[in-house]
Amino acid sequence: MADKLFGTDGMRGIANTYPLTVDFCIKLGNVLGRNFCAEKHRVAIARDTRISGTMLFSALAAGFTSQGIDVLDLGIIPTPLCTTLTPDLEVDMSIMITASHNPYKDNGIKLINKNGDKFADSDTAKVEELMKAPLEPQYDPQKIGQIIATDSGIDDYFDAVNTLADAGALSGMKIALDSANGAFSDILPYVFKYLGADIISLSDSPDGYNINENCGSQHTENLSETVVKNGCRLGIAVDGDGDRIIICDENGKRLNGDQIIAYLAKYLKEHNLLKGNAVVSTLYSNMGLGKYIRSLGLEHYASAVGERYVIEKMREVGSNLGGEESGHMVLSDYSRTGDAMIAAIVVCLGIFESGKKVSEIFPVFAPFPTEAHNLRYDNKEIIGKILDNAEVKKCIEDITARLAGHGSLIIRKSGTEPVLRLKIEDEDAAVAAREVKLLLDCINKNA
Repeated sequence: MADKLFGTDGMRGIANTYPLTVDFCIKLGNVLGRNFCAEKHRVAIARDTRISGTMLFSALAAGFTSQGIDVLDLGIIPTPLCTTLTPDLEVDMSIMITASHNPYKDNGIKLINKNGDKFADSDTAKVEELMKAPLEPQYDPQKIGQIIATDSGIDDYFDAVNTLADAGALSGMKIALDSANGAFSDILPYVFKYLGADIISLSDSPDGYNINENCGSQHTENLSETVVKNGCRLGIAVDGDGDRIIICDENGKRLNGDQIIAYLAKYLKEHNLLKGNAVVSTLYSNMGLGKYIRSLGLEHYASAVGERYVIEKMREVGSNLGGEESGHMVLSDYSRTGDAMIAAIVVCLGIFESGKKVSEIFPVFAPFPTEAHNLRYDNKEIIGKILDNAEVKKCIEDITARLAGHGSLIIRKSGTEPVLRLKIEDEDAAVAAREVKLLLDCINKNA
C-alpha cells in the first residue's frame, strides 16, 4: 500500500481500482467509524453524478453501519453545500464522494470534519496510518447503524442567495451556464432563473458518464461559442462538484481565476463587504494579483497551494475572501469552502450594476508574463526522484536567486495526480522564457 493516500484535496483515483475499491471503502468506513465518530455516532455522505458514486457510497455506508454508525444520505449535491450543511446535521463528520473536475472514470473521497472544514493534515495522516494496519473484525450485533435519507438542503442555498440578492436582481441579464453535467445541474439554472436572468443552460443532463466530458470548467469551448452565438453578457462554467468557477466574456474569452479574485476584491471593497482589509490567494497566483490588491489599499496574503490552506490563512488574517487561480473562490460569509455558484452571483451582480460589457471590466489587472508547465509522469515516485536530484535542486536555487525581487519560481507536485507543476514569472517575458527553458532542460536530463 502506498503511504500517501490523501493529497491537498482528498483522495483521487480510478473508480474500481485501488484505492477506490469496495473493499478499501468498507475498511475506510470501519476505520473512520471507530476513530472519528465517537460522539454523535453519525456521518453524512454526499456525492456528485458519477456512475461510481453509488457503489462507493454503498461500500462506505456498509463500513460505517457495521460499526453502529448511522449514515445520513445527502444524495447528489455540490461540495460547497455539503460543507455548509455539515455543522447543522449533528454528525461527527461528512464525506464528499467526488473527483471534482476529472473525467467520469475517476472518483475521490473528501473528508470533512463536524465543523464543515476539510480534514487537517494531521487527521488524514492518522487515517493513513490506521488504513495501513491490519483491521481485526469488531462487529457487534447490538450495534448496527442505519442509512437515513436526508433532505438535500437546497433551502440552505436559497438562504445564502437571498442574503446576496433579491429575486429578480439579475432581471433580463442574458447568461450562458455550463453545469458540467455535475452536481449543480439542477440547482444552478434554477437559482439564476430565480434571480431573473435570461439563461441558456448547457450540460445539465447527467447520465453518470458525461460529467466534465467536453464541458464544465476544464472545457469551455462550447460555452464560449454559445455566448458569442447568442449574444450573452457572459458565460459561467462550473466543475463536476461545483467548487470551481470559470467565466468567459461576451466575446467568448476565458478569464483567468486570478482576475476573478481581483474583481471580487474590488467589488467587496466598494460595497463595504470585505473583512480584515485583506485578500488571500496562493503562492501559485500571478504576482500581478498581489500588486493589484495592494493598489486598492488592501493586504494580500499568499497561502500554500490548496483550498484548505487558503481558508486557514483567511481565518488567520480575518478575511472573508480568498481563492485560487484554478477557479476556487471562497466567500466565507456565504459558504464554508470554494463555491462556484455564490462567486458567480457576486460577479454577475457587479457586472449588472456597472452596465458595462465584461470585456470593458476584464482584465482587472495586468499579469506578469508567465511560463507554466504541467509535466505528467507514470507515477509519483518519478516526481519524487526528480525533486530529490542534486542537480535539479541546484538549478532551482540558482533560478530563484536570479528572479528575486522581480519574479518567482514555483515547482510542486500535484496533490491528486502524477504531475509536476512548475511556473516561472517575471516582469520581463524574455527572462521568464529563458529561465523556464533552463529548468525544463535540467528536469528532462534527470527524469
